Amino acid sequence: MAPGAMTRWTKSLSDAQPVSYWLDDPGRPAPEPALTGDDRCDLLVVGGGYSGLWTALIAKERDPRREVVLVEGREAGWAASGRNGGFCAASLTHGISNGLSRWPGEIEKLEELGARNLDEIEAAVKRYSIDCDFERTGEIDVATAPHQLAELREMYAEMAEHGLAEGSELLDADALREQVDSPTFLGGLWDRDGVAMLHPAKLAWGLKRACLEKGVRVYEHTPALQLAPAGGGMAVRTPYGRVFARQVALATNIFPSLVKRLRSYTVPVYDYALMTEPLTDDQLAAIGWKNRQGLGDSANQFHYFRLSADNRILWGGYDAIYPFGGKVRAEYDDRPETYAKLAGHFFTCFPQLEGVRFTHAWGGAIDTCSRFSAFFGTAHKGRVAYAAGYTGLGVGATRFGADVMLDLLSGERTERTELEMVRTKPLPFPPEPFAWTGVALTKWSLARSDANGGKRNLWLKTMDKLGLGFDS
Repeated sequence: MAPGAMTRWTKSLSDAQPVSYWLDDPGRPAPEPALTGDDRCDLLVVGGGYSGLWTALIAKERDPRREVVLVEGREAGWAASGRNGGFCAASLTHGISNGLSRWPGEIEKLEELGARNLDEIEAAVKRYSIDCDFERTGEIDVATAPHQLAELREMYAEMAEHGLAEGSELLDADALREQVDSPTFLGGLWDRDGVAMLHPAKLAWGLKRACLEKGVRVYEHTPALQLAPAGGGMAVRTPYGRVFARQVALATNIFPSLVKRLRSYTVPVYDYALMTEPLTDDQLAAIGWKNRQGLGDSANQFHYFRLSADNRILWGGYDAIYPFGGKVRAEYDDRPETYAKLAGHFFTCFPQLEGVRFTHAWGGAIDTCSRFSAFFGTAHKGRVAYAAGYTGLGVGATRFGADVMLDLLSGERTERTELEMVRTKPLPFPPEPFAWTGVALTKWSLARSDANGGKRNLWLKTMDKLGLGFDS
């Protein structure tokens, strides 16, 4: 990339605010008061992101008489739930390819449950009048290199072999550029119905409102500090009081689990995104993005991009940063060198938009595990359930995870709890410095694979054989 071009493109960032566009909203709801004193309930939910909010809401839908309390360390939706790309996917397995490689015998059931879960999210958005700009536009996986085009064709053939290609369409370069025009696009695979676009923070805020209307007691600015048995139930200590509950659902994702043995199963990976100013009619016409699908390129180091309701482009991904020691720290949320890189990639993809400026640039941690999709389980003799490891696909899959946690707490055998995906766990990550070394070597190898026509080196082939999920 020429130095002059980089200087020109980084000027587009001069006014960008280092906050999530979604959370930078004057309509953001006021927080609920913190817990002061003690409270008692049937079910305590720890965490006020999507995972916790869906768990509390569905618990009340299943049994309106159940006393449900939710505690959140800051404000509902402030973390990953309020700063992601807003892609709400049906997939529960981080894509069909990952699902086929891990659970080939139940992939049809997993896809069926995922499609049903997305339908239920859409129904809940309507039922609770959640104004979150929900659009069932689908998503296109885009090839920007010849080997990626071949991989998309192979994926489509494999989907067809398993009867999973309905609603998907292979696009050649001309057909793709009829949908969205970029000189870098060589073709794509369009999932027409399996992904919705939405405003992620408004979804979280709407779920919080629905919980309150159902009678859930929500305490914000109330971090859960310690979990311990108490009589026949559990007690969670907070700064100013305790909550005694018969059962607990842990929905803390990347933040350290109150069940310490689970902490080695996830690591934080920092993801970053930019948001443009609203595009003019002429700018929209120049790129021809008339059907508003979400897009993601097919490289190992990939970008995801979509239109907001007011016709801004969100452009994110590519750099996935793992900090040594796996700590979650606020100073990692802002990374100007990544913003500059993303800006350059944006204008390479859409040279027609030269001169567009970015209004927001932000980042944050997502929780990943070694199989790239969520895992589940119980602790403390079945009185505590947990779900974590969504790896950036939690906008939709967390609702499924909420159902799984509630099934596990009830002791029911359901079609969800019988899944191998639910009954098994990923491999834990090794301690430092091995975790950091492994992640760094994998990231380097994935970049080399992108540059060498998709060829995977010995390290990646070894990871594939071990089932460690480094295929995305």
